[in-house]
Amino acid sequence: MPPLALHHSDHAISEHVLPTLADCYQGALVLFTPPLIGGMPPAGAIKASRWRNTALLEQDLERYAARYPGGDKRAITSLWSKWHFSALTVPTLASHLLLNRDLPVELDDVHVIFNEEGCTKQLWLPHEGALLETQDSSERFAKLITQHWVPLIERLAAISGTAPRVFWSNAGGYLNYYVNVLAEYPEVNQEALKAARVLLESRHIDGQRNPLFEPVRTYTPKDSDEVKQVRKLCCLRYLLDEFSVCSNCPLEGCDRVARKRAT
Repeated sequence: MPPLALHHSDHAISEHVLPTLADCYQGALVLFTPPLIGGMPPAGAIKASRWRNTALLEQDLERYAARYPGGDKRAITSLWSKWHFSALTVPTLASHLLLNRDLPVELDDVHVIFNEEGCTKQLWLPHEGALLETQDSSERFAKLITQHWVPLIERLAAISGTAPRVFWSNAGGYLNYYVNVLAEYPEVNQEALKAARVLLESRHIDGQRNPLFEPVRTYTPKDSDEVKQVRKLCCLRYLLDEFSVCSNCPLEGCDRVARKRAT
């Protein structure tokens, strides 16, 4: 599972203009692998567009599910989605916030390279996209949200029986985290950053309920001065014997056995 916290490198991004997406993978992003851009997709890469077929998506999930024989399908699918959402969110936000470019991350354009466990390790993209001119949040992030997350989440929910809001919470959690990480970069495009924050802070986008609204909330526990962050929804990983709850899980402190019994 990708780390929930990034360790900043002493190697900060250089002050020159960043011409390519790969140049962004310094500083906090140094531990991540940038997408492959252009040319032929590598051998073994699969077209993400095949996931429009629910049966093919379920087939691609079987390798990861084999790690948890008899495990709860909802939790397995949720964890698999977190790998993919992280691999997708990092380059998309780096491109938006540092280069002001719109990566071609539509489901129909992306190829996916799996790791040995059957999770998304790296992406292949046909090109680095065009410069963005609009500051409208829904327009800026349409390729990511409406043309990738919407169809994929619909099918993940169908094959797992998990409520779609769980997957939106997974996606939004990464979106929220990496927006805050990249906001610290001196090269961040302030207009792009504002658009990203509007996306996370708006209850409605284009007159529709925004499933990415406040995926992570900040609060101060009673009788404590510590400020904590908590996800809006649990990712369900506790349903697998191998995991407990995350440190920012809304169920933290609840009895694990009782939670399982109530599910």
